[in-house]
Amino acid sequence: MRDELKMNVNQQPHLASPYGQPQPGYQRYPQPGYQRYPQPGYGSGHMPVGYPDQNTPYNGPGSAYQQGPPQGYSPYASFPSKNLATNLVSDLSSSSPLDLGMRGPPTSGAPPVSDAQSYSPFGQGDIQNGPPPMGAPPQRPPVSQTYTSGAVNLSGPQPPYVQQFGAPPVSVQQMTNQMASMQVGSTAPSPAGPGYAPPSVSQAPISAAYTPAAPHTFSPSSAAPTHLLPTEGVAQPLSQSYYGALPPAQQPFPNTAPAFSTAGPTQPQAPPPVTQQSFPQTPPVSQPPFSTAPSLGPTQSYGGPPPPAQPSFPRPQHPTSQPSVFPGGPPPTSAPSQLPGPMSSHPPVSQPSPYHSGPPPTTTGFPPQGGAPPRPPLAGMQGPPMALQGPPMAQANHVPPSQPGIPPGPPNAGMSGPPQQPGMQGYPPQQNGAFGQVRGHQPGYAAPYSGQQNYGAPPAAPASAPPAPKRLDPDSIPSPQASDMPPVQKTRHRIDPDAIPSPIQVIEDDKANKGNEPFTTGVRGQAPPLVTTNFQVRDQGNASPRYIRCTAYNMPCNSDVAKQSQVPLAAVIKPLATLPPDETPPYLVDHGESGPIRCNRCKAYMCPFMQFIEGGRRFLCGFCSCVTEVPPHFFQHLDHTGKRVDCYDRPELSMGSYEFTATVDYCKNNKFPQPPAFIFLIDVSYNAVKSGLVGIVCQELKTLLDYLPRENPDVESNIRVGFVTYNKVLHFYNVKASLAQPQMMVVSDVADMFVPLLDGFLVNVSESRVVIESLLDQIPEMFADTRETETVFGPVIQAGLEALKAADCAGKLFVFHSSLPIAEAPGKLKNREDKKLVGTDKEKSLFQPQVSFYNTLAKECVTQGCCVDLFLFPNQYVDVATLGVVPTSTGGSIYKYTYFQASTDQERFLNDLRRDVQKQMGFDAVMRVRTSTGIRATDFFGSFYMSNTTDVELAGLDCDKTVTVEFRHDDKLSEETGALMQCAVLYTSCSGQRRLRIHNMAVNCCSQLADLYRNCETDTIISFFAKYAYRSVLSSPTKNVRDSLVNQCAQILACYRKNCANPSSAGQLILPECMKLLPVYLNCVLKSDVLQPGADVSLDDRAYLRQLVSAMDVADSHVFFYPRLLPLQKLDVESTSLPVAVRDSEERLSRGGVYLLENGLNLFLWVGVSAQQELLQNIFGTTSFSQIDPSMTSLPALDNPFSKRLREIIESVRAKRSRYMKLMVVKQEDKLEMIFKHFLVEDKSNSGGASYVDFLCHMHKEIRQLMS
Repeated sequence: MRDELKMNVNQQPHLASPYGQPQPGYQRYPQPGYQRYPQPGYGSGHMPVGYPDQNTPYNGPGSAYQQGPPQGYSPYASFPSKNLATNLVSDLSSSSPLDLGMRGPPTSGAPPVSDAQSYSPFGQGDIQNGPPPMGAPPQRPPVSQTYTSGAVNLSGPQPPYVQQFGAPPVSVQQMTNQMASMQVGSTAPSPAGPGYAPPSVSQAPISAAYTPAAPHTFSPSSAAPTHLLPTEGVAQPLSQSYYGALPPAQQPFPNTAPAFSTAGPTQPQAPPPVTQQSFPQTPPVSQPPFSTAPSLGPTQSYGGPPPPAQPSFPRPQHPTSQPSVFPGGPPPTSAPSQLPGPMSSHPPVSQPSPYHSGPPPTTTGFPPQGGAPPRPPLAGMQGPPMALQGPPMAQANHVPPSQPGIPPGPPNAGMSGPPQQPGMQGYPPQQNGAFGQVRGHQPGYAAPYSGQQNYGAPPAAPASAPPAPKRLDPDSIPSPQASDMPPVQKTRHRIDPDAIPSPIQVIEDDKANKGNEPFTTGVRGQAPPLVTTNFQVRDQGNASPRYIRCTAYNMPCNSDVAKQSQVPLAAVIKPLATLPPDETPPYLVDHGESGPIRCNRCKAYMCPFMQFIEGGRRFLCGFCSCVTEVPPHFFQHLDHTGKRVDCYDRPELSMGSYEFTATVDYCKNNKFPQPPAFIFLIDVSYNAVKSGLVGIVCQELKTLLDYLPRENPDVESNIRVGFVTYNKVLHFYNVKASLAQPQMMVVSDVADMFVPLLDGFLVNVSESRVVIESLLDQIPEMFADTRETETVFGPVIQAGLEALKAADCAGKLFVFHSSLPIAEAPGKLKNREDKKLVGTDKEKSLFQPQVSFYNTLAKECVTQGCCVDLFLFPNQYVDVATLGVVPTSTGGSIYKYTYFQASTDQERFLNDLRRDVQKQMGFDAVMRVRTSTGIRATDFFGSFYMSNTTDVELAGLDCDKTVTVEFRHDDKLSEETGALMQCAVLYTSCSGQRRLRIHNMAVNCCSQLADLYRNCETDTIISFFAKYAYRSVLSSPTKNVRDSLVNQCAQILACYRKNCANPSSAGQLILPECMKLLPVYLNCVLKSDVLQPGADVSLDDRAYLRQLVSAMDVADSHVFFYPRLLPLQKLDVESTSLPVAVRDSEERLSRGGVYLLENGLNLFLWVGVSAQQELLQNIFGTTSFSQIDPSMTSLPALDNPFSKRLREIIESVRAKRSRYMKLMVVKQEDKLEMIFKHFLVEDKSNSGGASYVDFLCHMHKEIRQLMS
């Protein structure tokens, strides 16, 4: 049901009036601030003259309702509230705040005029929805229409504009009727003329309310005014659900806390005459494209005393029967005593709630940590009708505070307050998106959803509009009185997800802006395209972003600014990254027998940052400023600019990445290394043989040995191979070419491991092929009838290590292992799985190795250059936290195939094995990162070993592994020179050559916080945070780790808010443009299985993921935490491009669609229960949903264009990831769907993780606390 009931901001199903049948005879006219135009701050003037029909934000049938204040109604009553404003704002010009609350006193007079402004996709670094800056015109993000000047922005009282449209409403009922029916759509121009907000019944001074109106055309229908209170003592029809409480009977609004308001000054103002409402008259020349105060009608922040009761207000009776609104029973007809708690007016279920999807922030913190249930909304206060005093209606944007000590009321479905319009709470009416702009469709939402009422179509005639579909939120907060309420009242409302920053929109905008031209690295401090964008790189002096990505490309000049901002200063380095075919791999430079030219003091290698002086005879080091003599063989003259004349002929002087051939001085024991070796160690215990694993491995190795890595594809690989099998004892095989049959030697003394043969164990494949194939045929037969169930593990690695030592070479061990090593031997383990420790302070012990044996063994392996790759096939707990110590310390990988079945898992395992054997890698590597004076590398994350504080030692380094480096200040940096870093990796190539790979990177330095926030990369920050958090679980409880992450993120955003955004109300959430996705991605990290596991996540899985993420690159960690969800029903078989992804939420799934979800480890094909028969026929070869086999792991090869294109897409998606993803077909409402929904990361998780909307509200609350 969810996808039918959830409505998108710009595509709403038609809402019947929640207040009963329309009252005839009232004209519609626009209400202040509810034009269908961009609100101030939402890109005013960037909309075309009318919405395209399918984009029309729709808020109920537009029948003949008048929209205006009732007589005797003042829109300016002031009453405080104490809830968190969740109006989101992303800050685009460095200086335009969005009002959500407390603002200073209004200025009088017309606002300043700003020129029409064309936008640049990268404004001054941030996005904002707020009243525009009083000077520099802000810029706005892309995907918007051209800017038209002439909209009104009021920053102070304006002369009233008097003109009446239609008769005023006579009662609050009619007023609410109109509001419920308002429709935002393409309509005839208003008689008010271009550039004017429509007039109202009468005049009153307006203050600090934004009433933008774009020129030339008006929508006579719009969202309702925001200040309406339920009438005294009258039952409110129940049509909307909320949290928030009105005061108890006979009590004026308590003056306890700041208002939850969306615009206006902090000072209360006297209410105007009761029959008046005024509108501005003279518009300024233009409306800045981005300001954040949504046009909520004349709104204000309230901080002062409430107005006195005004008994003269009319008390119209509401209709007593409204069957369309109460599917669960008749509404209360006379008194609100059935409402379990105080009332407040709130938007209907389809619109953004001004709060969050939990109880008001004043009483609960969210997200609920550690799965703790949210607090029930109301613990008492079920009583007599309340005589409400004050204006007849409450502002939709204000949550009146509850009495001290009384929790807020339960969802009150149905106050007579107006429905909220999607563009309200500080959000523009837009789709899926980066706020601040009115959007067309979210890409990928072009057509109406099948299975949803008229989704995305133009509004239907009012007469036939169905009742508003009510959505029962799966995560609604339990209320003690829930059983007393009609079903509609139990629904719960939340902010519209389309009005908060959308990852998809940001990704698509970046593709549009940066995907079409090459990224040249010559400009210092230039942020690269996102990892999700396909782009070509031209190396012009800085390393390609495929090798190095930084969290910030503007580094603070001193530690004070860095501490204040809390933005982590780090680089994710992938030294041996694979480049696409159209980019040149690093050049190999040979400086001769004396080796690479280096700085005498800091030992930095020759690079573009070295400055030649004295006619080229010396060079000044860019890192430490030491002057070094240029060797005679490297001397060259300088040109008139001071550059060497051979600068562009030498990669080391003109490029960011290159390699040096290393001399013998860079080799162990001062002798060149032997070519590396690969040793395959196969578990032949009962479990491994029974599952078919042994047979599969042996069969595959026969062909795989032809594909060992080599530098020149035309030459045979130099890598030698060896074979061992094991259970409780080890079997070594002599496969010397001269033998007719392989020979087996058994070592049963596992306590003192040695290699029983030297000659014939490591061999050249081409020479010993016949013997090797004979061995691989015999192994499965030899152990076919084994009854041995116990295995060893430590001695297995010791055996491989001893073999490499004996051969005096580096190499890699491929260990295929199936069970917990419980046999008597060094490294023996016991089962310590204890789910009761999860969530306690002792949980960290589960991530630590249970014995120290493997740490010592890992150190020995690194010293020898012995890298270990571990393939696990467990049917139960195997203690990955301990078994994984050696692989993760040696630069190796862990692959895990739980409950391995040959029929379904063989393809995944073999693809992983093939890639693992064939990929380019370096052996026996050491990496060091040097930096310019002022900063230094202080912390490192990844799969490696460190024996000192500077050298990262890697027994093996492959093309998928990254090392993440954190930098700290140890002195000041200068803005002129910037900050420099050089990563140098010394390694042995697969041919046995010793090399140095160098990557250089220069970033800008800044003394202003605004410059830092303008040039960050969120994906890299999240990758760093994840690695930092995943390492922290070894020493801290997961709850503490989560809390510290939230705290640091809140500090980053609060610092921006305080120091870089324009002064504005604390009710606004203002995010820097380049960090507007920080909350959604951070929430994905917090909810991940490592930090907040569900009950079904095993300890082994958590340890496996923890180790996997530690060495992931930014592209892999991005899709791991925020999976890609592709709507296949939108696939164009003629096009080579993929359909645009949709957001990871169940609400985005159409019952009539088919979706592909990938996260780098898993691949799901989700099939909607109402998917079109033609689609099913094209994909599965059957038209029946029930005949689809959910156990299939590959799609049938059908002879139709759709099937071919889909299979191509699946292959291309797999090819981009370092792990092969097994396809799982998930049918809607099938049992597997629970697994699939786990990856819909914008929704609430079963383990207690917050939804994106909830978390955003929680972050806002944290930021406000920090600011206060």
